[in-house]
Amino acid sequence: MGCSSFAQYTVVHEVSVAKIQEDAKLDTVCLLGCGVSTGWGAVWNTARVHEGATAAVFGVGAVGLAVVEGLKIAGAKRIIAVDINNSKKAAAMEWGATDFVNPTEHDKPVQEVIVDMTGGCDFTFDCTGNVTVMRAALECAHKGWGESVIIGVAAAGQEISTRPFQLVTGRVWRGTAFGGFKSRKEVPGLVKRVTEGELSIDKYITHRMSFDDINKGFELLHSGDCLRCVLYFD
Repeated sequence: MGCSSFAQYTVVHEVSVAKIQEDAKLDTVCLLGCGVSTGWGAVWNTARVHEGATAAVFGVGAVGLAVVEGLKIAGAKRIIAVDINNSKKAAAMEWGATDFVNPTEHDKPVQEVIVDMTGGCDFTFDCTGNVTVMRAALECAHKGWGESVIIGVAAAGQEISTRPFQLVTGRVWRGTAFGGFKSRKEVPGLVKRVTEGELSIDKYITHRMSFDDINKGFELLHSGDCLRCVLYFD
């Protein structure tokens, strides 16, 4: 969800504010406040994905699609999108995935499926906030050098776990907030890249509605029928 403007009484701390160019379209660049930029940054800043890499992306919502797109731009040669909802496949492939895996359609853990496909991924990304999925993402990273990045935030009280052997053999577990971008320093540059056509965020916006309909917007997000909904203040 993103807001294209703020009511007069809204207060935002200065460290969370970025001054952007005046000709930027607020009803689209508002998505750079989080979500899309987080997915891109997880690839470019946190993981620093190299050209020719193999990667798996767990969860194909807006953040997951941004990871897929970031991987494509970074030159990854194989991008496996993982989701239990087959309706996400079309978007995943459109954004740049080369493969789609639905864990519910296999009779063994999805990490084993992906290792069988790739031998282990150079990079994996969890965009779900599910601790079980976080473990699966780590365990299909390649022994010796594979890196797994946690983007999704788990519910309070949940903890991630894995066998120590998974890390002893060389895998790396990382986490990222806002994709490593610094608001005041780097968001203006992202906005510039969007306004100049180098990056596109319009395709992530599937719904627009009045702020009065915010509850409907959340329902759409939870249903999986919405990538990002932009809310307007009347």
